[in-house]
Amino acid sequence: MKTKILWIGAVLACGIVLIVSGFLLLHGQIRSKQEQKAYDQLSMQVQKAKTNILSDPPTSPKEKYADSGVLLQYDALWQQNQHLAGWLSIEGTAIDYPVMHTPQEPEYYLRRAFDGTEAVSGSLFLDGSCVPDSNHAIIYGHNMKDGSMFATLPLYESPQYGRDHPEICFDTLHQEGNYQLLAAFYTCADSKNNFPYDTCANLSDPNHFEEYITQVKSSALYDTGIEAEYGDNLLILSTCSYHSANGRFVVVAVHHRENDT
Repeated sequence: MKTKILWIGAVLACGIVLIVSGFLLLHGQIRSKQEQKAYDQLSMQVQKAKTNILSDPPTSPKEKYADSGVLLQYDALWQQNQHLAGWLSIEGTAIDYPVMHTPQEPEYYLRRAFDGTEAVSGSLFLDGSCVPDSNHAIIYGHNMKDGSMFATLPLYESPQYGRDHPEICFDTLHQEGNYQLLAAFYTCADSKNNFPYDTCANLSDPNHFEEYITQVKSSALYDTGIEAEYGDNLLILSTCSYHSANGRFVVVAVHHRENDT
């Protein structure tokens, strides 16, 4: 009798665990969809603004900007939240998001949505040591299981994927920027055996820039055929990777200075 009671208790306990687990999973999926829906709406807002600009194109460089000094396509979002630093998108992928910047509290948007509310997927955000319009930008994002944020970034481990998605667009509030894939690699955070890809505050120095590019190239999973030289702008995208403890997957892209002429 006692054995039967214990058996029934164990079955009930397992049933409760399954129900709770299922509820939490369902709740997480619903929440993820809601968070992504909010970002989709922001993307639609930007696309609508771009469509309006195309239908009535500026006749001078000055007309590309709102009275605030912000590019027309991003002014409305910036008015909503002035933590906005720019917009990152990669054609043919799910990456199409605002990029936030809070240098006094760099990870403020680690678990916050664009509007500042709590969000499991967080937001893409710029490294606190970076200035959006400088010659380098480091952007962090979560590797989400639902495919949002930087979940597709590790697909760049494949040379074919790199060839299929060679262009990365990162617009700041004041300048549009089209970057070419330079390198993709795995690394580990806080490891003495890997070069500090995320500490590039001295890239304004020609020697430091050349050293950084050399280390990027030596870490690369494959050769993209793209080069970088001092004066070019660098874009570094970083997300978590589960190939090792504290693993990271990094994509580096370059905007050639001659493209600004």
